[in-house]
This record gives sequence, structure tokens and C-alpha cells, in this order.
Amino acid sequence: MVAIVENSLIALLSRRDRALLLDISESVELELGAVLCEPGEMIRHVYFPNDGFISLVASIEGTPTLEVGMVGREGMLGAQLVLGINAVPLRALVQGAGAARRIAAVPFGHAISSSRSLQHSLNRYVYVLISQLATSAACTRFHSVGPRLARWLLMTHDRAHSDGLHLTQQFLAQMLGVRRVGITSAASDLQRKGLISYHRGQIKIVDRPGLESAACSCYASDRLAYRGMMG
Repeated sequence: MVAIVENSLIALLSRRDRALLLDISESVELELGAVLCEPGEMIRHVYFPNDGFISLVASIEGTPTLEVGMVGREGMLGAQLVLGINAVPLRALVQGAGAARRIAAVPFGHAISSSRSLQHSLNRYVYVLISQLATSAACTRFHSVGPRLARWLLMTHDRAHSDGLHLTQQFLAQMLGVRRVGITSAASDLQRKGLISYHRGQIKIVDRPGLESAACSCYASDRLAYRGMMG
């Protein structure tokens, strides 16, 4: 029986490497709001989302949390194991429920050690993830709330595979590291322009091309980095 591959990162692998990972993986459901790991912990599992997605969240004592990265069908959680590092640097929070492939850390490490081509492919994804984290840091520092919100909604839309998103203003404020009033103003502006509709925590993407035009250049930069490395 041929295994059905839905995670794009696994699908890009050679047939041999794809089979290698699928043979040691198990299918799990990512539950909304679940914390998969905390900073300082040792990695127990890596995850390859199929239709769920995960926020990578940073926090400094005494300050609000800030999302610095996002992992969906295009990638994996636990990529640092590819570098031989099993410490967790960021909190991983399930932002979108759905199916995923999960592999225990030890057999995953053995798989990487046994296949140079697998390690090479996943090293390229590590570069993409590092690029995303760097872009997120610069975006937070230099771009205003409105374009950042548009970028974040596009990233979420890419991974949610749905035009409708359930997102409260408080949650958006936490993810973007801004005050709630800033989200209220930015979301209202996007709605006035006819790019989204927003009512009681329900956001619908109405004009995707328009939202891409309203987003900062970081969104296009992330997509270009992924295409350039992963093909």
C-alpha cells in the first residue's frame, strides 16, 4: 500500500528518504492551543504538519510573548535536530488544529545519520527557517502594525487552507507583540479597504491580491527564500 504524503517538505524528498521518514513516523492530531515544547526542554519528537500549523513564540521575562516564526505543511518542527542540537529554543504553540506526522527524536537522528541526501535536504529547510526568523525580527523592528498584520494573515491563510479564520484581537496582539488598540486600528483599516471582513473574532480574507499588496515586503521575501532553497 502506497503511503499518502501531505506534508510538502516530506513530499520534496527522494522516494528513499521519504519512505525512511514515513516508516518511523506516526499520525497524530494537533490540538488547538496545545504547547508542544517549551524553551530549555530536550526535544522528544519532531512534527511534520499536514493541515495543522504551529506558532514559534519567544518571550522575555516581564514582556508579552511574540511570534517569530510559523510552521505548517511546508516545514517541520524540531529542525535543530538536523544540526545535532536537541535543545528547544522557542515555545511551540498549536495555532491551527489538524493532522501531522510525528517522529521520536532518537529514530529521527538515526535516519539523518543514515542518509546524506536526507540531511542535505533538511539542511536547506533549516536555512529557510533561519531566514524566516531573521526576517521576523527585522519586520517587528522596522515595519508598522498594518503591513505586519497583513503579512501575518497571509502566512496564516497559507497554512490554514481556509478563507475564514477565528482570531481574537487579543490573540493577534500577543502574536504581533503590540497593544490591542493597534490591532483594532489596523484590522479596521484593512476592512475599510475591502481586504478582509472582521466581526467578533471571525476574520475572512476577501481580497487576497489586495492583502498581498498591503503587506510589508517580508511576506514576499519569505516565499522567495522557500522557493529558492526548496524548489
